[in-house]
Amino acid sequence: VTVLRKAEELPVDRLGTVKSLMGDPAEGVVLILQHSGGARGKALVEAAKAAGAAVVSCAPLTRAEERLDFVRTEVRRAAGNITPDAAAALLDAVGSDLRELAAVATQLVADTGGTITATAVAEYHRGRAEVTGFAVSDRAVIGDVAGALETLRWAMAIGVAPVLIADALADGIRSVARVATAGRGTDYELASRLGMPPWKVKRARSQARNWSENGLIAAMAVTADVNAAVKGVAVDAGYALERAIQDLAAARSTRA
Repeated sequence: VTVLRKAEELPVDRLGTVKSLMGDPAEGVVLILQHSGGARGKALVEAAKAAGAAVVSCAPLTRAEERLDFVRTEVRRAAGNITPDAAAALLDAVGSDLRELAAVATQLVADTGGTITATAVAEYHRGRAEVTGFAVSDRAVIGDVAGALETLRWAMAIGVAPVLIADALADGIRSVARVATAGRGTDYELASRLGMPPWKVKRARSQARNWSENGLIAAMAVTADVNAAVKGVAVDAGYALERAIQDLAAARSTRA
């Protein structure tokens, strides 16, 4: 099996070689072309179709729900079953690469005897493969200091820029402040009024619990300070972010 990945990036001077392989492949050789689906390199795709190639469309899975369905399907394909919390834990630990998810799902079915639980996932796969600044912010805004610090350290370990984390903290506090002072209304009404997506309004509403006006004012000062810190004011950006998470928790406990 010969796999040509990113076929759309194939240099023009190599097209002839690949086309000749498609027209007269060696005995026992299977050629697979992976193409992004765009207009670039479309001539190669058309040549493959003309040569009788089978076409398999693989739309990208952009939502977490779609990747959860993918994991469950792969486990069933391997004659196993997986609990809902285990499927979510697997996504957290492995990430969004579908090849890796498929391989891990199949291996876990074999390792566990067929039933995959969250405990089994934790035993074989530890940590979070993909963490963003917003994951840190979500925990910090609700006062989960331990969870925020753990997520922060993992984000730093996999290379998330400190500036992005500081921006996410500021965005989280700013969203809570805007929603908390917007008055009454449904999520959709507030979204229209504030120019925010409804899902963000709903999340900010749940996060706004236990925040006072004075606490939000203090929190905005914290995010302004950490923004400056990660852009050169502080010697250690990681320490500045950890300090900010603790200061945000203190601000959240401030009463009006």
